[in-house]
Amino acid sequence: MRLIREIKNRARQAAPQVLAACMVAYFAYHAMNGDRGFYAWIMLKQERAQVLMTAESLQRQRAELETRAALLRGHALEPDLLEERAQAILNYGTQQDHVIFLPPELQRNGEPL
Repeated sequence: MRLIREIKNRARQAAPQVLAACMVAYFAYHAMNGDRGFYAWIMLKQERAQVLMTAESLQRQRAELETRAALLRGHALEPDLLEERAQAILNYGTQQDHVIFLPPELQRNGEPL
């Protein structure tokens, strides 16, 4: 009988501490995991860094394309030269054009002269 009373006494003293420890463990677990946890925050941070790098890359490409487009707007642009470059880049020609294929040793940087 004395033993049972001692167990009940100690259980009453330990119950709030065990309950508090369980609550701390519960909140700590959910602070780390879940949709709004620490791991999700780290993943969002990494995703944000990737998106920023992609945005910077696209901004650089856009600036380069805008620069190239601005060069085409000049008043001193010769239409024949523009047509020649467009045909060379697009690999396009008219029926009146005669195409001469050069051997690789006569080509400059792998492109026809």
